[in-house]
Amino acid sequence: MAYQFPQITSYEPVAANEAILIASGDLRLSANQKCWAAQAGMEATVIAAFAREGITVKRGHPYDPAEKHGFISNQRMGMDVFKSIDPNAKLIVAEAVWQYSHHVLAGLRSHRGPILTVANWSGEWPGLVGMLNLNGSLTKAGIKYSTLWSEDFTDEYFLNGIRQWLQTGEITHDASHVRDLNAAALPAAEAELGRKLAEQLQREKAIMGIFDEGCMGMYNAIIDDELLNPTGVYKERLSQSALVAGMRLVSDVEAQAIRAWLDARGVKFITGTNEETELTNAQIHEQCKMYIAAVRIAAEFGCDAIGIQYQQGLKDLVPASDLVEGLLNNPDRPPVYDAQTGKELYAGKALPHFNEVDEGAGLDALVTNRVWSAMGYDPSTTLHDLRWGDPYGDQYVWVFLISGAAPASHFIDGYAGAVSERQPSMYFRLGGGTLKGVSQPGEIVWSRVYTMNNALHVDIGRGTVIELPREETERRWNLTTPQWPIMHAVLHGVNREQMMGRHKANHLNVVYAPTAAEADKALAAKAAMFAAMGLHVHLCGSVQVG
Repeated sequence: MAYQFPQITSYEPVAANEAILIASGDLRLSANQKCWAAQAGMEATVIAAFAREGITVKRGHPYDPAEKHGFISNQRMGMDVFKSIDPNAKLIVAEAVWQYSHHVLAGLRSHRGPILTVANWSGEWPGLVGMLNLNGSLTKAGIKYSTLWSEDFTDEYFLNGIRQWLQTGEITHDASHVRDLNAAALPAAEAELGRKLAEQLQREKAIMGIFDEGCMGMYNAIIDDELLNPTGVYKERLSQSALVAGMRLVSDVEAQAIRAWLDARGVKFITGTNEETELTNAQIHEQCKMYIAAVRIAAEFGCDAIGIQYQQGLKDLVPASDLVEGLLNNPDRPPVYDAQTGKELYAGKALPHFNEVDEGAGLDALVTNRVWSAMGYDPSTTLHDLRWGDPYGDQYVWVFLISGAAPASHFIDGYAGAVSERQPSMYFRLGGGTLKGVSQPGEIVWSRVYTMNNALHVDIGRGTVIELPREETERRWNLTTPQWPIMHAVLHGVNREQMMGRHKANHLNVVYAPTAAEADKALAAKAAMFAAMGLHVHLCGSVQVG
């Protein structure tokens, strides 16, 4: 009997003085087309930098004249691209924009040569955010990689980094700001509180409601059940179609009551009549219905926190979820009542929401809510993109930015200081408003839960939110996404290179405390709770406890 043996795709071996460059892109054609010029310009500078070191960089996939971009735009394409790449080649993943990590993860898992992720240092083009997501995904997958970033790819930090990578296949970054938690060194009262809260969680259990997993290819944002469940937290897997169905059961009168509450609190909606380019009252009305539907579904399933994916699927049916998310993250929010009994749901409490179903952020938000509530502090929390940063005076000030999910209690003047603007049409075709504001000055605890070496870890540190002059805030907004809420953050004892070299995600969680001393105490209790839940806790920067 004759067998038909498969023909394995061949590849050209890559020489020692050559490297292959690939670019993971968005799943949305409009985003890939709009962002291609920035990507092409960034690639040219990266290729030139390697050429000066004697390395010829070749693209691993061509520009597509029909689609008008040169990104890997879906998982199948990524698999096909890697079929023809020498698995032993030096591989550069260059990112000037947001990218979907799962487009390239399959190929990177089987690649044997050294991998380097590279991003441009730009707020306008969020390559930093995309690269950090890819780094977190590679870390979770156990794939060895090196990482670099640069404003123009001519600075010594970047050049020294690529020289080290070319010589050794890896790059070392300064991690002297990180130390493992010494639980025995925590203050006694806060350590006991953290342990008791963890004991309660593991005994009584909690539920994270997941409205569809894996938003925007964020493999790093999925916590496997085998790691999550031992902490006492379980998933209720919900469908975003159920959210749409739930919205249809919300009456116009109920939705109008939510809008009236927001109007009375002083939220400024910047509205127009063009559905394609402006925020309309009809879009806001649908967002108010989504808010009610989300709370009712969460209550039906007994959820302690929820995450709405929004992007794929839901974005083609309803306006954006971000206004909804900002309201949920705040104990001070419009009341929602059970459709049958009339009882107020989650009365006087936040229903923590983790944007883009980032489950690492969701677990963090749940823990934060319990610790801060037990200590009598406002538990309003959010995740932010680690979007960009720039010096101001003698301080390095980060731009933390997210698509609208920040609670108004974080803003200067609260709801009265909040503005709702239409989400950019490139990403949000059906519009919907954000919850936008400037975060108030104050003391914060920042943190990130992530998966590494098949275990849950958390990095945690301190920071201060500062108030910048209005013109500087506007400059930063205009260099990023001006429709979104912004936080001007100064991290304690962590410089730019240390943060970028260490951070394992595109997101980080932030929460305020009343004073610096109380922030230190809250951090200690949070660290103790995480440790008692079985997470590996790492203190970052000048943390005064543990």
